[in-house]
Amino acid sequence: MTVISPRLGSSTTWTDARLLHALEEVVEQELNRHLKVAKDWMPHDYVPWSDARNFPEFFEDGEAWSKEQSKVTEVGRIALIVNLLTEDNLPSYHHEIASLFGRDGAWGTWVHRWTAEEGRHGIVMRDYLLASRAVDPDQLESFRMSHMSEGFESDNRHSMLHSVAYVSFQELATRVSHRNTGHQSGDPVCDRMLARIATDENLHMVFYRNLLKAAFDIAPDLTMQAVRDVVVNFRMPGHGIPGFERAAAQMAIGEVYNLRIHHDDVIQPVLRYLKVMEIDGLGPEGLQAQEELGLFMNGLDGEASKFDEKLAARKARMAARAAGA
Repeated sequence: MTVISPRLGSSTTWTDARLLHALEEVVEQELNRHLKVAKDWMPHDYVPWSDARNFPEFFEDGEAWSKEQSKVTEVGRIALIVNLLTEDNLPSYHHEIASLFGRDGAWGTWVHRWTAEEGRHGIVMRDYLLASRAVDPDQLESFRMSHMSEGFESDNRHSMLHSVAYVSFQELATRVSHRNTGHQSGDPVCDRMLARIATDENLHMVFYRNLLKAAFDIAPDLTMQAVRDVVVNFRMPGHGIPGFERAAAQMAIGEVYNLRIHHDDVIQPVLRYLKVMEIDGLGPEGLQAQEELGLFMNGLDGEASKFDEKLAARKARMAARAAGA
């Protein structure tokens, strides 16, 4: 994809390769900043190993799994499975971004560092789930095999700017989902573990958000179009998980992740920070994308309000039933 940049003169035609080169210095600055503020942590420190027991397949003292063994709430269990299976597709995510961003220079250093940090998330979540017996281990492994066997193909692979725009929102969405899962889990150990993961996700969001800001400075029309496309068509990377739609509905009702959260806590904060709706000097295509983005956000807010009303009505019905019991 190419664009004539009004900021740098009509002779500047952008390609992915030129954008990668133009943003290399920003990537290096953001990488250095990230390495200064990111704190190493050990996944095993967050796992309640003393709660662990053998499973019965090969151990005489093994105990089969049952829901009653876990402290985690039902919505917490559902969200933990979705979140972990999402993290499990890390090899595919690495392949996607390494193919788009490359494996050399500052871009390559970031790709590998990001992958290494993300790897901790799947490790600690699976260890926690198995040690605490929060989920059915056989079902979890079946889901993992099914999900990873399908692979992952990003909706935003057609340009590096679409990829940068997507992860700017997706990393924040993941952070919010993990944090709310911890709050709704009913287990302080789980909450602490997911808070640690959420801190990583927030730092990743800041990296990509700052990179997106730089992209607006050098290629505003193309960047605006990418943001418009990503926001309008946004899907979480775990949408291919078995039973995802039902699980997503339960997570929405359980206030882990829903339309209101998506609008208020994910999309709006990034758009507001970047002052996307205030950017001027755009060409015709950039202006159209900006206008379409504004219209979409108004519609999303309206849909979120409808969801809020339905959720409030559902809570009122449940409260009335509890009072009459």
